[in-house]
Amino acid sequence: MNKQSELILTRVRELRGILELSPDAVAEKIGIPAAQYRAYEDGAESMPIGVLYELAEAFQVDVTALLTGESPRMEAYTVVRAGEGAHVERFPGYRFESLASNFIHRHMEPLLVTVSPDQKEDEKASRVTHHGQEFNLVMEGSIRVELGRHSFVLHKGDSIYFDSQTPHRQLAEGAPATFLTVIEN
Repeated sequence: MNKQSELILTRVRELRGILELSPDAVAEKIGIPAAQYRAYEDGAESMPIGVLYELAEAFQVDVTALLTGESPRMEAYTVVRAGEGAHVERFPGYRFESLASNFIHRHMEPLLVTVSPDQKEDEKASRVTHHGQEFNLVMEGSIRVELGRHSFVLHKGDSIYFDSQTPHRQLAEGAPATFLTVIEN
């Protein structure tokens, strides 16, 4: 587990403690089995980004607080210069750059995602679900989007919009790939 993932888990445990919630109570709040939640919080399994959003909602904090340890401060607008968004590497070969983490009360979460094709099968992103809808636009390279029983290869300039309650994941095809994803909060 990388240092950033450890810091995120520390913040999750700290907030859970501040709110005086047991791991079982948090699991129930976000609708997953208690054993699964404990595996995430203990770092035995990588916590999907969708679970982080659910935790932020359950803890009544902005997801930025979990990801970076800071709260957003901008209300009217926020500017993010190229490469300067809040970076999160959830697991090897899968990196998120938040493009609006400093904006208060976001209704969308725009992320620049870079994926590497070098991942071993056990390191690949697992399929995730989360509330809302999602939009992906390939900026560089090609990605394979696995969505329910369907699989699509998208190339630079291609996009997909879907119900994010359908189990899904995105994988690089052949070379590193970057895509813009916008997730409804």
